Amino acid sequence: MTATNAPQHRWALAGLTVAVVAIGFDITILNVALPTIATDLTADTSALQWMVNAYVLLFAGLLLPFGALTDRYGRRRGLLLGLAVFAAASLAAAWADTATQIIAARAGLGVGAALIMPSTLASLTALFAGAERARAVSVLVAGMGVGIPLGPIIGGYLLEHFWWGTIFLINLPIVALGAITVALFLPESRDPNPPRLDPVGAVLSTAGLVTFVYAVIEAPEQGWTATTVIAALIAAAILLTGFTWWELHHQEPLIDLRLFRNRQFRWGSINATLASFALFGLLFVAPQHLQFVLELDALDTGLRLLPLIAGLVAGAGIATRLTTRTGHRTPILAGLTVTTAGLLTGTLTTTASSYGFIATWHTIVGFGIGATLAPAMDAVLAVMPPERSGAGIAITMTMRQTGGALGVALLGSLLSATYPDRIDTTGLPAPGADTATQSIAATLAVADRLGLPALADAANHAYVDAMIYVLIACAAVTTLGAVATMLFMPTRIGEHPTIDPIAPQS
Repeated sequence: MTATNAPQHRWALAGLTVAVVAIGFDITILNVALPTIATDLTADTSALQWMVNAYVLLFAGLLLPFGALTDRYGRRRGLLLGLAVFAAASLAAAWADTATQIIAARAGLGVGAALIMPSTLASLTALFAGAERARAVSVLVAGMGVGIPLGPIIGGYLLEHFWWGTIFLINLPIVALGAITVALFLPESRDPNPPRLDPVGAVLSTAGLVTFVYAVIEAPEQGWTATTVIAALIAAAILLTGFTWWELHHQEPLIDLRLFRNRQFRWGSINATLASFALFGLLFVAPQHLQFVLELDALDTGLRLLPLIAGLVAGAGIATRLTTRTGHRTPILAGLTVTTAGLLTGTLTTTASSYGFIATWHTIVGFGIGATLAPAMDAVLAVMPPERSGAGIAITMTMRQTGGALGVALLGSLLSATYPDRIDTTGLPAPGADTATQSIAATLAVADRLGLPALADAANHAYVDAMIYVLIACAAVTTLGAVATMLFMPTRIGEHPTIDPIAPQS
């Protein structure tokens, strides 16, 4: 980055950061409004689930083709289009009259996010290089993290003072700020010699990923052995195998899968996925622990998650400085190790644990995840030629989103499998006994309705025990990642932006 362009590029980075804050923000803000929407629109449980899941489904499914398209037609153009789609979908959701309309609008938000994310990260390769790019990546990682707790914090406030549609309207000023800053300061960048369009690859990748994520989303509810889930997994396997074969044999593929021959790209992508698995897993169990065991409302829950995000921001910043001195492997290895330590500390949690102890291990885990994500994402960008960075980063982001969804599904199934065994329903009427084993929310509702404080206490103990199993599973994943990184990730690779990114690395 040259000195003359430094101010403009920093303003451009600010615009890119605002864009990713909007994405993180929208992942969590809907959750606090689901009870109100269910009442106002008479939405059943299935509809509420799809209001949440439609976003993830389209986001993960469209990243690969959209990453390639933004390389072809321009990252700035793709980002502005994504922000416009995001704004339009937010308006549609705010004024929706039915659950179906909200689901469709949330799908539109996923489409917008799938345009925004690869455009944002790929633009960094046109703005920054080396240490400056690593610092810019850490800023974006922090921006993604900051948006997550802001969702329930601002959503809780809006629901206390306004109608539920405002949780979608709040996107508009954020998107407008990002769009204006990007339009004024972000230079256009694209592949000067783009390959021909690959519609077969685009259809196969989108269909395969959407089908796989659908199976992952449905599995915790229907069971992993349900006919629908098994059929979707088989279909996804066939589609993604076909996509892989096509991309490896097509002369101008949508995504060059030979990128995975590059060890830095491969392990950067894998480690970003493992960190996302742990982050989404923790964000699945931690809010429920805070809300139900510590009896906090949605607003206070969001505030109590801030130590996790503060740790993430600090970890990303420190790891970035370490990356410039040692390369990517050392901070990633340290980040995964710290994440494991924080998760194992969390296994010491009891129903009597103070919030101070909980905030401490949340901070440690957040620090480790931030210290993993920032250098892992930069490791990917470092070996990508700038003209194809949108397609390359789309691979990593697809792995992250899919890994996060898989983490929630697998860990949610683990939570569901271990929680009911610890609830004693002896003496409860049959309907109450069945309901009480479904979740901690259901158990507490039964205990409140029947006036059984002992059942409520048992629910708290059962949830903490089940959460510990989830934390152990996350720790096992991050430990395996740390060992694999130590054994297989290159120690330090010189950056050569013009070299063939698929060249074997020593």
